[in-house]
Amino acid sequence: MTSLILRPLTGRAELPLFNRLPYDLNGELAEDLDAGRRRPEHLWVALRGDRLLARLAWWSDGPAANLLDVFDVADDVDRVDVGVRLLRTAMARVLPEGSTPPDHIRYVPPDWRTDQVSGRVARDVSAALERTGARLFVERLRLEWRPGTPLPERDERLRFRPPHDTEELLGLMTRVLEGTLDAHSTEDLARMSPRDAATAHFEREMARYVSPRDWWRVATLPDGSPVGFVTPGRNHYNAVTGYLAVLPEHRGRGHIHGLLAESTRFLAGQGVPRIRAATDLDNTPMAAAFHRAGYLTLAHVLNSTWG
Repeated sequence: MTSLILRPLTGRAELPLFNRLPYDLNGELAEDLDAGRRRPEHLWVALRGDRLLARLAWWSDGPAANLLDVFDVADDVDRVDVGVRLLRTAMARVLPEGSTPPDHIRYVPPDWRTDQVSGRVARDVSAALERTGARLFVERLRLEWRPGTPLPERDERLRFRPPHDTEELLGLMTRVLEGTLDAHSTEDLARMSPRDAATAHFEREMARYVSPRDWWRVATLPDGSPVGFVTPGRNHYNAVTGYLAVLPEHRGRGHIHGLLAESTRFLAGQGVPRIRAATDLDNTPMAAAFHRAGYLTLAHVLNSTWG
């Protein structure tokens, strides 16, 4: 291990070196660097000679690292030991002293628990993260709707309109936190008020969409009473069915299907090549609604946190 070299990339020209280890996000890295969503000093490698043993990368929308979304170690090395050394060295250099590291996410196959190869990789990566103080926070589903899939049927009980303004949407987001099954929302509610949790969610997700806010929809009954909302949009990569939720007093009546149908039909009408979505594995009602609407499970997402 004494010959192990741990360092950041010197620049974009070293991206082919970084991409020697395969992963789902490799095809996005060049565009991310060009767009400023990644920085060479946030992409680190572990080398022995010219051989790549491990790598990691943080995503960011500014000078600070926001999310550790690439962390890979080669097959024929001690994954845990090499991974820990790279993590500790890179975090000490990149992250502010005393700060909580950003979360880590990893895409794994849906059958990763029973598949010998992908299961071993996921467990080794998790072990390396745990040695630096992280813990698995939640497992999520990464979902996709594809053109050619039958469109879900509209809910004729509902009417749809854009939110009157951001304040109305924040008010609805605050109300739907009652009884939430979302792990991140539950964690937020343990630390802050429902209103502050709604604001934090808005700022870290919907405020960053690159699509118009008049795409968002509030669902109402014919008398105008709000039932719920959904935020179809585009992030930097894909069209997304973003946040959708039903107000507590209207749950249990199947309105989630109408909200999801509205978002899916609207985005499909924009001619997008795909629609992405995500939900917690344990949020079985939401997962079932996505599958009923024709969304496929692309992968599971293991979300670890140092918080």
